[in-house]
Amino acid sequence: MNPHRKSRRGRILVATALGTTLLVGAVTTAMAGQDSSGSGNSASPGSPKSAPTALEPVSDLVIGYKSKAQEAHSETAVRAGISAAAAKTGLKLSYERRLSVGAALVSLGGAQPAQDVTKLMDYFRADPDVAYAVPNGRMQAQSVTSPDDPRFPEQWNLTEATAGMNVQDAWGTTTGEGVTVAVLDDGIAKHSDLDANVIQGTDLLSDTFTANDGDGRDDDPSDPGNGVKEGECGKDLNGKPLPAAASSWHGTHMAGIIAAPSDNGNGIAGVAPGAKLEPVRVTGRCGGNDADISDGIMWAAGEHVDGVSDNQTPANVINMSLGHPGECPPFMQSAIDKAVQRGSTVVVAAGNRGGKPAPVDASQFTPANCKNIITVAATDREGNRAEYSNFGSVDIAAPGGDMRKNVGDGILSTFNSGTGAPDAENFTFEVGTSQATAHVSGLVALMLSANPELTPAEIKTAIMANARPIPPDKCDGGCGAGLADAAKTVAAAAKVVPGSGSPSDSASDAPSGSASDAPASPDAPPAASAPSDGSGSEGAGDGTDLSACLHNSCQVEVTGGDTIQLDGADGVDELEINSVSDNTVDLTGTSDSGSQNAEQTAPGTSQLNDLVVDIIEVDGDRATIRLS
Repeated sequence: MNPHRKSRRGRILVATALGTTLLVGAVTTAMAGQDSSGSGNSASPGSPKSAPTALEPVSDLVIGYKSKAQEAHSETAVRAGISAAAAKTGLKLSYERRLSVGAALVSLGGAQPAQDVTKLMDYFRADPDVAYAVPNGRMQAQSVTSPDDPRFPEQWNLTEATAGMNVQDAWGTTTGEGVTVAVLDDGIAKHSDLDANVIQGTDLLSDTFTANDGDGRDDDPSDPGNGVKEGECGKDLNGKPLPAAASSWHGTHMAGIIAAPSDNGNGIAGVAPGAKLEPVRVTGRCGGNDADISDGIMWAAGEHVDGVSDNQTPANVINMSLGHPGECPPFMQSAIDKAVQRGSTVVVAAGNRGGKPAPVDASQFTPANCKNIITVAATDREGNRAEYSNFGSVDIAAPGGDMRKNVGDGILSTFNSGTGAPDAENFTFEVGTSQATAHVSGLVALMLSANPELTPAEIKTAIMANARPIPPDKCDGGCGAGLADAAKTVAAAAKVVPGSGSPSDSASDAPSGSASDAPASPDAPPAASAPSDGSGSEGAGDGTDLSACLHNSCQVEVTGGDTIQLDGADGVDELEINSVSDNTVDLTGTSDSGSQNAEQTAPGTSQLNDLVVDIIEVDGDRATIRLS
């Protein structure tokens, strides 16, 4: 699969993925154990309609500027604006760097109270040149801590009929050869059951304490351990020091689930044992911040990120077993959108807040609530929603395990015995939506190996269409399309004609639940083929009807003369692309009440009534736009 190939004009690049719940507070870590660079490009706007507030103390903000603002192109202007904000608020603000999406990372001089941070964000948002001002949250891993009792029972998660993923039958078609999976996590520790499949990655941790390897960003993504002493990660909302924790080896566990080799006679087999693993280190001690993770997405997709070598093997799949509560940061969404445009499928954990006393819907966590992703919930060995798993706004479920009764009901994978620094390699059982996410990333690798031309939208459609339904009494709150089935999905994917979302065989030969039968998620448009003018031509300016955007939530490539039919819910019945030239899109939205015209350069955002049109990129006479 060529990660840089462009989709044909008018073709939906990505159906909006339902957001799913991940992690805790202002902290983003890989979804495990607990709920616990400067580019000069302007940031892609897309600020939320309701501005988020800070939920807990925050150390950094990310400021995005509108494309025509001086700050979008001038470091001097950014510094001047930050100095003015510091003088106004009395906070010790400093400019750290630009993110790869163009936004500015601003240090607050240490953790500041949530109330003060909210006032500061409001100050920046009052500037008409600012597209967004949001906290640089920290994500946490989304697997659940397990006892150190390594055993090697059968990998029920791959094979058992009740709640396994039916992986062995998929291996008759492919084992994932030719596909690269980026593991955005805490790195990968050396392990003899992984080494053959691990390729060059990167370390994008900018904070030396978090990195725990003696420096900041570099080209060494190995995991030095992320164990902490009591209080080193701060205090909880009640002021109590956070407890000590041993190193999680979370990325190592994810890597084994995704692509541990099956032909070396050592340990376990991954879902896609023939795929390659690309470690992208974005979490460490106390988690990882949103800015570094955003850069990690960009690097994995093949974009340049300052401070490290460019990625020579852009990832086909990006595994993000991490998250925290809150809205999807605009700069994170921009990074995801860019990755998807370049052909990477982004798979994200739903989060581990589904248990009592107050179960949480996945839509309250990020990046699970970002668009253009596949959000994954977890099931136990009996096929129920795992008691810890977030639910509701998810796309698919996969084995995550539950060890409350038996350790062997967890997910066995590669690990390390060190409580601090790396020690002897081993295997252990863990549970969580992190583990479920790794299963689906492995499945995506199998699909792309069987059919390299599949788009991220087609991949999501096929996974959902071929899932095994989960009865409502086994998944309170909802588990998306059901339990992922590797064999059925890979068989269907191998028959999909790229761009059509449909099997190449005749309808009578199509397997039940094939990609063309995929259920549409409530917030996502149906998959669609490239438009036609009736003659099979895709020439520019032919007035093509892009009615697949009916539900006002999709991303398309357009040119002058294209018309998008909408349902009027946002006050626009029809969107006409008048022209695309000179990095500018001229468009008109019409409804019964009249018409509105807008002219917008890329990247930038225009609003027609309540319809938001993001101009993501202009390439000659073609533009990529997102409607929401």
